[in-house]
Amino acid sequence: MVLVLCGTSTAYAARDLADIKEEGVLRHIGVPYANFVTQYTEGNKVVHSGLDIELMQLFAKSIGVQYEFIPATWNNVFGKLTGTNGQFIDHKVVIGSNQAIEGDVMAHGVTILDWRKELIAFSDHYFPSAVWLIARRDSHLQPITPSASLDTDIKAVRQLLPGLQVLAMKQSCLDPDLYRLYDTGANVILPTKQLQLNEMVPAMLNDEAETTLLDVADTLIALEKWPNEIKVIGPISPEQLMGVGFRKDSPELRKAFNQWLANIRADGTFNRLVQKYYPGVFHYYRDYFTRYGLSE
Repeated sequence: MVLVLCGTSTAYAARDLADIKEEGVLRHIGVPYANFVTQYTEGNKVVHSGLDIELMQLFAKSIGVQYEFIPATWNNVFGKLTGTNGQFIDHKVVIGSNQAIEGDVMAHGVTILDWRKELIAFSDHYFPSAVWLIARRDSHLQPITPSASLDTDIKAVRQLLPGLQVLAMKQSCLDPDLYRLYDTGANVILPTKQLQLNEMVPAMLNDEAETTLLDVADTLIALEKWPNEIKVIGPISPEQLMGVGFRKDSPELRKAFNQWLANIRADGTFNRLVQKYYPGVFHYYRDYFTRYGLSE
């Protein structure tokens, strides 16, 4: 857990591992999301905790520097890392205005997507994901019967979408353009106000839409929080992976992180952290963790 005083942000120059070690501080940019980065207030302070908070704290310690958390939103996180904001619009990356660089690394369960790789360099992947269609328990929709083919399962879910209200979120892994939802005839609903990903299910339960897109991490949490109110209909996306984001001009920092990640996978540290924040993920993705040297 880390405490961050509320206040104005400060701009820093782009830098790599040697510069970070010289100054003695690693600045971690993150967006509140699932159990990767969580936040709540204590008086006039904002408290942050989560899997990626602990990972980056441990990584900072491993390279001999202090740790600092820089809060961000989905709309400005890439700009805070690279100095140039970019968004996924009409199936392509649109570069926005320049902004101040505020940190060295972004980590909050960031899904590795092709358009994001145009903006940043990702670490080795460290967490599995996918996007599923979620409905209220009282919905007429029924979960599909899984087949031996993920492509077949996705097609089965897409056949349910014509005319269906589906809550989605631009500039996130729930962006409808990533999965060409408009082509299905779905009634895609975008939030009228900015939501966090963990607010998608509450919005659906408040009748803002019949269904919602949700990724694995948030689904696992939602199933624990609302076990009798929601159901998973089936997959919308192929399997996805998450990684830590770096500027493309910070290759040594990325290299150091990848080596450290391999080490903590080997000694069981990473496994223990995943168990702490996502115990249920081993049930759904045992093959992934077994393949990369992890077991429950």
